[in-house]
Formats: sequence, structure tokens, C-alpha cells
Amino acid sequence: MGVKIEVFRMMLYLSFPVTMFWISNQAEYFEEYIVKRKREIFPPDEEAQRKELENFKERMRVRKEQRILRSFSKESEN
Repeated sequence: MGVKIEVFRMMLYLSFPVTMFWISNQAEYFEEYIVKRKREIFPPDEEAQRKELENFKERMRVRKEQRILRSFSKESEN
């Protein structure tokens, strides 16, 4: 009886990861879950969002330039 149990356990240990790998690599599963979830997290670009992001980048660039100019003017005074 011990050999049959060991064979059963070995089949269980090997079949579980193989089955999980097979299920997770199904194209239908990938399309339904992964692609839809990615579209929820990262929606397609909209023009308003793109302009808002560009404005934010410009404000950060101007702020950085002003900070650099202030630090440079303080160094030149010393």
C-alpha cells in the first residue's frame, strides 16, 4: 500500500504545478483577465490628460530652473 500512496502523492505534486501553468497560459484567460485589467489601470490616452501632464511637466521644469538659478546666484554672491 505504501508504494501506491507514494505514486499518488508524486502524481499530485507534479500535476498541480503543471495544471496551474497550463491554465494560466490559456489565451482566453489572458485576454479576459490580464488585458482588461491593464486597460482599467492604464486607460488609453485622452487629449485632456495629455495636456494636463504636459502642463505639469512644464511647471516642474520651470520650478527646477528657478531653483538652480537661485542656488547659482547664492554661490556667485559668496
